[in-house]
Amino acid sequence: MSGALVADGPGMSHCHASLLPSRAALSIGGADARKFLQGLITNDIGKAQGSRAIHAALLSPQGKILFDFFLVADGDGFLVDVARDKAGELAKRLGFYRLRAAVEIDEEPSREVAASWGGTPTAPNGAVVYTDPRLPELGCRVLFAKDTSAAELGCEPATEPDYHAFRIGLGVPEGGRDYAFGDAFPHEALFDQLNGVDFNKGCFVGQEVVSRMEHRGTVRKRIVPVASDAPLPPPGTSIEAGGVALGTLGSVSGSSGLALIRLDRAEEVLAQGQTLTAAGVGVTLRRPAFVRFAVPLTEAPA
Repeated sequence: MSGALVADGPGMSHCHASLLPSRAALSIGGADARKFLQGLITNDIGKAQGSRAIHAALLSPQGKILFDFFLVADGDGFLVDVARDKAGELAKRLGFYRLRAAVEIDEEPSREVAASWGGTPTAPNGAVVYTDPRLPELGCRVLFAKDTSAAELGCEPATEPDYHAFRIGLGVPEGGRDYAFGDAFPHEALFDQLNGVDFNKGCFVGQEVVSRMEHRGTVRKRIVPVASDAPLPPPGTSIEAGGVALGTLGSVSGSSGLALIRLDRAEEVLAQGQTLTAAGVGVTLRRPAFVRFAVPLTEAPA
C-alpha cells in the first residue's frame, strides 16, 4: 500500500507530483466550441478563462453522470482532462451533439496528465497548468507533452496510488472509481459540493432532474469517507448493518476509503447502536470539512 502524502506546512513550497496514466486529454475547438459546450455540460463554460478550469460532467437525459472531466482554455479552444478509458467514448458522444456546429473534437495522444500538491509545480514548455477546481487542497493539474517526467515539474515524484491516497484522505470522489458512470446523479457524487455544477447557468443535458434534486432536497445517497482499524476490503464490497446493505465501497487506500452510502439508513442503524461493516470489517463514517450536508458520525469529524 502507498501511504498518503500530505501537503507541506506553511512557508514550505516543496510539492509532490504524480503522473496519472489513467487520464488522457481531448481538444475541443472551432468557432462554436464555447456555445456548443455551454448547452451540454453541468458547469458554466464562461468560468473557463485563462488558467482557470472547471470541473463538469456530461449527463444522460435522465440526469445521471456519463462522463466527468476538467475543462481548461487552450488558445482559442479547450483541453479536456478525462479518464483515459472514457476519452474516445466522450469524443464520440460529443460528436452526436455537434450536428452542423463549427466544432472540432480530437483526442490528444501527445499529451499526458499529472497532479501536484503541496506546492506550485514548474510548467514545462507547452504545458497547461491549472488549479484543481474542486478543492484548493488538491493542488494543481498539469497537461504536458508525452514523456515528460514528474521531476521536470520541480516536484518530488509520487505514484498514482499516492495521489489517490491523498484524494481519498480529503474525501474527494472520482468517476469510475467511487461511482459507476451512467448510474449516479451529480449530487450523489458531490458535484454540488465540489464546484461541478452551476445551478444558474441555464439549460444543459439532464438539467431538470439535477435542479429538482437541488430544490427538493431529495438526495439520500452520498459519497463519504470511511475508515477502519484494519485494511478495508476491495472496491465494490457491500457496506452493511444487521445484514442489510446500506452502500458500496469505492476507492480504497489501506484502512481509508470512500463509499456511496444511504445516509438516512445509516443514521437509523447507528442510532440503534448497530455497527457498519464491509466484509466483516467494522467501518466508521467521516465528514470532510468541505461538505455542507449532515453525515451520521460515530467519531469526531475529519
